[in-house]
Amino acid sequence: MLLAVDCGNTNTVFSIWNGTEFIATWRTSTETQRTADQYYVWLSTLMSLQKVDAQITDMIISSTVPRVVFNLRVLADRYFNTRPLVVGRPDCALPIDVRVDAGTAVGPDRLVNSVAGYDLYGGDLIVVDFGTATTFDVVDTDGAYVGGVIAPGVNLSLQALHEAAAALPHVDISRPQTVVGTNTVACMQSGIFYGYVGVIREVCARIKAERARPMKIIATGGLAPLFQQAEELFDDWKDELTMHGLTVIHLYNKTERHPE
Repeated sequence: MLLAVDCGNTNTVFSIWNGTEFIATWRTSTETQRTADQYYVWLSTLMSLQKVDAQITDMIISSTVPRVVFNLRVLADRYFNTRPLVVGRPDCALPIDVRVDAGTAVGPDRLVNSVAGYDLYGGDLIVVDFGTATTFDVVDTDGAYVGGVIAPGVNLSLQALHEAAAALPHVDISRPQTVVGTNTVACMQSGIFYGYVGVIREVCARIKAERARPMKIIATGGLAPLFQQAEELFDDWKDELTMHGLTVIHLYNKTERHPE
């Protein structure tokens, strides 16, 4: 079975894929000092508690935090006796082209999301990912990644607002009942929520105008359902978009580069 690992700036997700579906998914905070042994103790304990009987034979990693990759590679070698694919490394081929300025390093999560979006929805996409940063990735008609937009993440903006202004509390993001707040928390929630509604609408509208063609908007990330249910900003949203992309890339490398 395949162990897919998506390491972001805030959280790291581990999912086990049996070739048909994900049979287990776990999330932990991203820590650069966590060793391979610690990963294995944590992972094996959860597998035991949830009675997940899985023989890991392959592993694929997407990481926006380069410092954690070494210990994840040790985890794969020491405990699963496999050499992992790492998205962004030369030995990990992608089933799509990447058309950006020469020398530009594209975040592996953005490439994985583009692969997943094209596999599930076809070309001419805008993939909106609500992570530490809010990213907009543009997928061409033939599936190629052709660039995008990076904005501060919703929770990052809330944290910055709280830390920079002593009188403003930390608040959770939610849809306010009215646009005009009558207390500090409601004012902040309205500013963040409707501010990001405006960002999403404006950025997507400008991308569509610049591309001069119809485009689907697909969202992923923890806050995607909140914005979708409140404002219907997207054509669809998929919680496991990144993990799906990792399975597609793994299969591509197995079948295209090493056909049986």
